[in-house]
Amino acid sequence: MHRSRIPACARRGLAVSVAAGALLSPFVGAGTASASTAGAPKSATGSASAAVGGSKVVCTSKKAGLAPELSHDIAGALKGRKDSSALAVYDRKTGTSCEFRAGTHFDSASVVKVTVLGTLLREAEESHRKLTAREVKLTTAMITKSDNDSTSALWNQLGAARVKHFLGLAKMRHTVPGSGGTWGLTQITAADQLTLMQLLTTKNSVLSETSRGYALGLMSKVEADQKWGVPTGSPATATTHVKNGWLSRAKDGWRVHSVGFFTGKGHDYGMTVLSTGNHTMAYGIDAIEGASRVIHRDLNSKVRAAAGH
Repeated sequence: MHRSRIPACARRGLAVSVAAGALLSPFVGAGTASASTAGAPKSATGSASAAVGGSKVVCTSKKAGLAPELSHDIAGALKGRKDSSALAVYDRKTGTSCEFRAGTHFDSASVVKVTVLGTLLREAEESHRKLTAREVKLTTAMITKSDNDSTSALWNQLGAARVKHFLGLAKMRHTVPGSGGTWGLTQITAADQLTLMQLLTTKNSVLSETSRGYALGLMSKVEADQKWGVPTGSPATATTHVKNGWLSRAKDGWRVHSVGFFTGKGHDYGMTVLSTGNHTMAYGIDAIEGASRVIHRDLNSKVRAAAGH
């Protein structure tokens, strides 16, 4: 991570400046979703856990030796932190999953913008229509620039009932939309955020391939100073899709989150790391990036070993 990025993000907080971006065609040139139809791993040849404070990092994997390595390394990255973190990971290639306090609720900050995008895409499908030029402009600013005014416009357009409808279809059962217009105070869990990442990269009945491709395209084009977080340590061969969120409140300090997934060239995995109680935004970013580095390293070293490299 380039430290020069943090002050710019911190100064803007959730209020990212509004800028006119080039419009993406809603259904052309936005990237394609993963062709994989496999969901999260449902069985594993091995499982392991490692303690962090009063909780445990629990991993399962079909790849021998990977679960204990990941659980040990993730726990090491999170130990000693003066914050409250949660984490969830999937890797379809090795049949791996990891969780740490994945059912704990956090204020969403801007990571909820991916849910807003999913809700709009589902509504458009149910209405048998394409996104309007206005919606393309708003979604592009919302995801690539993390623009709040665009998010508020879409949140108000969709309404709480429509958001809850999407959450039900997506099986994000523990996510609670913020009341009124307070979308940034939506209550999220690491497990539900990982469910959303899997939905965007898997053939399913909730979002079409076209809708998933549009979402993936936007998440791969976030502004340069917002590419911190879970992309840290990712292989150069992977296509990165990310959305970050940051919010400071009087109680429990900074909420700093990062969700993302990695596709292409044999990569098919994702992770979400949430944190609260950070005394600065930079401290929260450090927690996320410390965990993401070891996850990328462990998953990709095992992939290389399996391929005989």
